[in-house]
Amino acid sequence: MFISNNACLVPTSFWLTGIPGLESLHIWLSIPFSSLYLVAVMGNITILAVVKVEHSLHQPMYFFLCMLAVIDLVLSTSTMPKLLGIFWFGAHNIDLDACLAQMFFIHCFATVESGIFLAMAFDRYVAICDPLHHTLVLTHTVVCRLGLAAFLRGVLYIGPLPLMIRLRLSLYRTQIIDHSYCEHMAVVTLACSDTTVNNLYGMGIGFLVLILDSLAITASYVMIFRAVIRLATPVARLKTLGTCSSHICAILVFYIPIAVSSLTHRFSHHVPPHIHILLANFYLLIPPILNPVVYAVCTKKIRERLLHILKAGAQPR
Repeated sequence: MFISNNACLVPTSFWLTGIPGLESLHIWLSIPFSSLYLVAVMGNITILAVVKVEHSLHQPMYFFLCMLAVIDLVLSTSTMPKLLGIFWFGAHNIDLDACLAQMFFIHCFATVESGIFLAMAFDRYVAICDPLHHTLVLTHTVVCRLGLAAFLRGVLYIGPLPLMIRLRLSLYRTQIIDHSYCEHMAVVTLACSDTTVNNLYGMGIGFLVLILDSLAITASYVMIFRAVIRLATPVARLKTLGTCSSHICAILVFYIPIAVSSLTHRFSHHVPPHIHILLANFYLLIPPILNPVVYAVCTKKIRERLLHILKAGAQPR
């Protein structure tokens, strides 16, 4: 419903288009999206279950992995049910408060995930550069505090985004959001009011999270590689780097889709809108799908435990 105010309107709800330009294919697009969402949910629940039952995995690296699994479940569930509702039932309408809540969960937990990757980089740094003190530095209490700090940072950084929209931007040109979810800039660009503050704050948060976190992670790996080079034999070097392989792959899986989506949105103005929206959905869906795969393939203990469970399930009763 809208309350008119001259040329601009005060919306009580918005209309999500889904994938603009591909409306006729929505029912077919629901098949890969629903399948990928199911894989993401099952994969992350499996990781949580394996770490819970396998006591040898009760170590800092795997606790951080569990945090990633929970975050990925929240991220994918913040967008996919609504997108599938649009595909299957034409449920385009979304209440204003629900829209702002969705915006908060998406951007907050993406920020939290970046913070967890930074904490994992610190864990790898201590494990390789100061292995004798690893268990003393990365205690269970410290791991919990790092996870809590990442969460509070996400809330602190992202909390003002929906609040500023709610308090500063009341008039909009249209209720139609050319997106499949309530992304911050997709909503802000519809406003009739001055959005300079909202734009600057959003860009500042993007810089703080993506640029500074990636620089800090890079710095930690520079020091890790320097420590690895000093090892006596090539076998020792490869074995040590192998403990970082899953983390490096997960970082690439997280940051590359975001970078591609952001660069395409900002600089490729001739790219069709549906490509932008598909990329925006994939960068929220790819990490939840690939993170469990990466850790299951690259982490020996998780791989062995999964194989043990599969063999036990395959045995005749």
